[in-house]
Amino acid sequence: MEGKKNLCAMIPAELHARIMAEKEEMKLGTLAEYVERIFAEHFEGGNDMQTERTLAVKISAELFDRLKEYLEKNHLKQKDFITQLIQQALDNAEE
Repeated sequence: MEGKKNLCAMIPAELHARIMAEKEEMKLGTLAEYVERIFAEHFEGGNDMQTERTLAVKISAELFDRLKEYLEKNHLKQKDFITQLIQQALDNAEE
């Protein structure tokens, strides 16, 4: 891997879980891809990390499988689906 350097750091388990969940949500194959994207956004000014937050929740395996089937069937991304649900709930609560 010419032109690449290894980066290793111990982090809290809770933070690791959030990172792995976001990596999956972003449909990235490796942790290296995720870390490279995060650092590139930070240093190159792509995504303002202060304007977005990660939401991670644990759900039952059965509910997770149902969700994945629904998303595949309807050609939806998990992030878009969850964001839409939250927005609808908040809009309804404001009415």
